[in-house]
Amino acid sequence: MHQAMVKIIVDQIISQFKTESQFCASYLEISLNDWQAWKDGTLVLQGEDMQKIKSLFSDYEWMLMQKIIKQTILFPEKRNYVVLEYKRVKSLVAKKWIRSGEAMVELISQRDSHNKVGMASQRKETINLRVFLDYDLWGYDDILEFCLPAVVQQQIEDSPVDLLEWVNENLTDTYVLDDKN
Repeated sequence: MHQAMVKIIVDQIISQFKTESQFCASYLEISLNDWQAWKDGTLVLQGEDMQKIKSLFSDYEWMLMQKIIKQTILFPEKRNYVVLEYKRVKSLVAKKWIRSGEAMVELISQRDSHNKVGMASQRKETINLRVFLDYDLWGYDDILEFCLPAVVQQQIEDSPVDLLEWVNENLTDTYVLDDKN
């Protein structure tokens, strides 16, 4: 179960930072040895460090990850493709929200997304696509964020369809299938 979570977390880190080493040094502020020991299950991270890791995910994404991890217990073969399954389910949920007509979608520029962590030079050239449900209650929105290659922004801007349609038509292919680098 721990290794399934580690795989999803590392994928999230790699999608946002240039390297795990950079993430550890500039964001988590722990040694690579401690990071590797945590990944191996031989070290428990401080609560503050786990909060930093958790902040890479929205509350909804963290809950979704827990559900995916539980699936790997019931179906051990899913451990082999846990990251792909997490991304696939996440994109399917976003598309379902959009089709419901209740979701809002926003494209967050590189500059705005860098401010989230405050380290522009440490981050990859990406854009964030945010799909969310607003319940008119502060702090209770359900949010899914997709960290996509920066070139996608130009594709979206050049697309003859609006952002909602582009996401509905292209999100799964762009987020799940093209992210095999």
